[in-house]
Amino acid sequence: MSKVDLVRVVLHNLIVESQAPYTPDIIVRHFRATHEQRLSSNELLHLLATISQKRPNFQTVITEVTHILKTKDPMYALLVFIERFSCEDIAGSHSKIEMPSATNQSSTGSPVGALSLASFAPSASTRSLTDDSAIHTLSKSQSIPTSTPMNCRRSEVSPVRSTGGLFGRRNQNLKLYHQKQKTDPERADLSVIKERVLMAVSSSSMSNYRPLGSTEVNLMKSSASIKTNSSTSSVLAAATGLPDEYRTHMLWDYCKVDGNKTVLPELGALPLESQQGVLLKELIHCLCGTRGNFIVPLPPDANSTGIAKYETYFTIHAHLDKSLTELLQDILPLASYFIGIQKMMAATDGHGQVVNSLNAALQDLTNDFYVLVVQSEQELQQQQLTVQKLLYYLQPTIWVMEELWTTLVNVQLNEFQGAAVLTHLHGRIKRLEGDRAAQQIMIKLTHQAAEPYMRMLQLWIQKGVIVDRNREFLVEDNEVVHQGELPEHYSDDYWEKRYTVRRDRIPSFLEKYSDKILRTGKYLNVIRQCGKRVMPTQQMELQLDPTDERHVYVINDAYYFAARMLLDVLLTENDLMGHLQSVKNYLLLNQGDFTMQFMDACEDELSKNVDLVLPMTLENLLGLTLRLSSARNDPYKDDLHCELLTYDLVTQMSKIMNQKEEYWQSQDRLDLSGLECFAFTYEVKWPVSLVLNHIAISKYQMLFRQLFFCKHVERQLCKIWKENSIAKKFSPQAAELYRSAFTLRQRMMNAIQNLEYYMMIEIIEPNWHIFIEKMKKVENVDNVLKLHQDFLDSCLKNCMLTESSHLNRAIFKLCKICLKFCDFIQFESSLDPTDTFSERVKRFDLEFTGLLISFLKQINNMAKKNTADRFMNLVHRINFNAFYSDQMEKLCVKDAMG
Repeated sequence: MSKVDLVRVVLHNLIVESQAPYTPDIIVRHFRATHEQRLSSNELLHLLATISQKRPNFQTVITEVTHILKTKDPMYALLVFIERFSCEDIAGSHSKIEMPSATNQSSTGSPVGALSLASFAPSASTRSLTDDSAIHTLSKSQSIPTSTPMNCRRSEVSPVRSTGGLFGRRNQNLKLYHQKQKTDPERADLSVIKERVLMAVSSSSMSNYRPLGSTEVNLMKSSASIKTNSSTSSVLAAATGLPDEYRTHMLWDYCKVDGNKTVLPELGALPLESQQGVLLKELIHCLCGTRGNFIVPLPPDANSTGIAKYETYFTIHAHLDKSLTELLQDILPLASYFIGIQKMMAATDGHGQVVNSLNAALQDLTNDFYVLVVQSEQELQQQQLTVQKLLYYLQPTIWVMEELWTTLVNVQLNEFQGAAVLTHLHGRIKRLEGDRAAQQIMIKLTHQAAEPYMRMLQLWIQKGVIVDRNREFLVEDNEVVHQGELPEHYSDDYWEKRYTVRRDRIPSFLEKYSDKILRTGKYLNVIRQCGKRVMPTQQMELQLDPTDERHVYVINDAYYFAARMLLDVLLTENDLMGHLQSVKNYLLLNQGDFTMQFMDACEDELSKNVDLVLPMTLENLLGLTLRLSSARNDPYKDDLHCELLTYDLVTQMSKIMNQKEEYWQSQDRLDLSGLECFAFTYEVKWPVSLVLNHIAISKYQMLFRQLFFCKHVERQLCKIWKENSIAKKFSPQAAELYRSAFTLRQRMMNAIQNLEYYMMIEIIEPNWHIFIEKMKKVENVDNVLKLHQDFLDSCLKNCMLTESSHLNRAIFKLCKICLKFCDFIQFESSLDPTDTFSERVKRFDLEFTGLLISFLKQINNMAKKNTADRFMNLVHRINFNAFYSDQMEKLCVKDAMG
């Protein structure tokens, strides 16, 4: 009696009716193909419509199948299609499809009734329905699997490794497998081998085990396995604990599928050799995730958490020989590890580029595992495989799988993603120093998992571009608008805030180089925004090899290239040093003749209240002065402009040093003169604005305003000296009245001139010289920014323009009392009617002396705390003859006693 198959019977009848050029096997193969090799849904529907168009209800059935294909597996749709036509065919069929007999099977050398991978020969790569090589029936009876095989995401052919990998030991008898590969090219395709494994697994799951010697199954018994009622979907149910799409398209996980109900052999009644044969068949299927009858997985606990979610435990038939049971207990952990890995791959699919790349690497190892299963089954077919030999073959694989499983469980439980995954994998490599096989596998996994991350890194350090859809890269782009639409003060924050490092996204092997990586891409971005083409001298492939640090050389080379190129753009093409020299000349009063001519030209305008000063008048006077002084030869003189601020120097210094946000916001003007609000500003274009940004210009303005105010006080003191020179013509008695005033004026002049000399000659010039010398050796823009900032901060600190010292307030008060004294000398009408000239001069003397002594005392106190500062030089200059020493000592004693 011949074997029959309900699915093929129905398909055969439909094909005969429609005269279609297909066979049942061709149709089944296309519905059972892996995801990459399967026909589209429209093509599958066209195939079914072609063979069923002669049936009166074919439109209704095709419509139903169309809806099923949108949500279910194609194999499920085919079963529904068969069910709709099966009742009619079973009732009206008077002939049976002749299938190859069991006697033909036994002639191949395989055990009677055994399911073999070698018995299947469909080409998984076949895409055409009319391919001649596909028009063959299968060499033995097959049941229909109810889902697409696991791990169908990749179709690349991975080479079978002869050494290393998961299959660490090869037996002499397995050479036959390689010989068959040479003679049969179709078998060399790993995707075909994988499909054969899964076909065999699915076939065994549907038909279970046939009794030894049973070679026939009648039509009605076969059709009973597929009931013609509305509960067809229950045949496909599987208690996996995962969404249906995971089970259907990615993993088996011991799905419980109701197939043909056959009588199982009485295991305890079989001899040891027969027990071993039955056991090996189930064991091979069990390793791939297929449920058996004698090796049964325990149902998963729905409430399990942690590592238990990824473990599988098995029960072994009680009547099995104890020696075989003990060997099984050594092999079954491999099945648990393998299925656990498949679960984690399914659960993490789509969780970022790094995890996807890791899963792709695990897919390659899965392919190796299937090759091992194929080789083992071929020995089983040749009756050369025993449980002991299988354990010997699998022992290296068990060790490696355990390590992989442990590593992935840690990744899963800690919810690692991106860089954290790479850090964990890299750390595992070091812990596997004693296990070379597992270490090599981990090195390969780490290398492949890091590929997308290293591609992002290469794009960043060689082109300055970030492509990071999953936010896994260590550098974050905080750009909001286009560079051409930047707000006024964007350059201040651009360098520090445009690109930032996310510390939690840095793999451990890049931790030491994160700052260099950040700067490299930033340099390239500035170069690109300058209109320059970023083209490295040579494209270097950046890959992670955990065994060496080749990637470090690539990072260093890219960094030095970008640093040199941006320095050349700044220093050569945009003449940064020329701009800095111009800023020093104007804002630090280094261009003496220009400063004096400008003060002469603007003195009347700046003496007004700030609300009455006309900025346009100041701009015109500035332009005139620039062209009449030695500054006319400066190529950057047009970058200098006038600015009237809304606050005095003390307020500006406080807001700048505290970095308060309201500094940038407009405020109500105070009752100040134009002189107190006046400052130069210097406007530059990108990329020089990176160095001369708004914060840097504001620091220059602070120095300028203090120097400019002191210079103004000096000019007023000189003016009264000139105007009062007429006193030389007075009689000695009359001149005696002015002697105390002239003495006070000279002391004021001495204090102000020494203060100017200290700031300009002892502070600014030495720091500028140090800055210029260091700039000659600079290697990158970050060093330029740091050196420039250090220069400004050192000048501000030693010129007493820091909030912590409070000395700038004392300087401001000294200058104010000097200006009041000048007004008094020039305009005696300001005298109180009860005051005499000499009494008023004496009060000015006491007030000025008190302020000066308090100022010198504050400097002494600061010098004791920090001997590195140069404040004491100013004390020695002002108190050069110890004129104020006695008064300072008395003040110190008074403070100590009070």
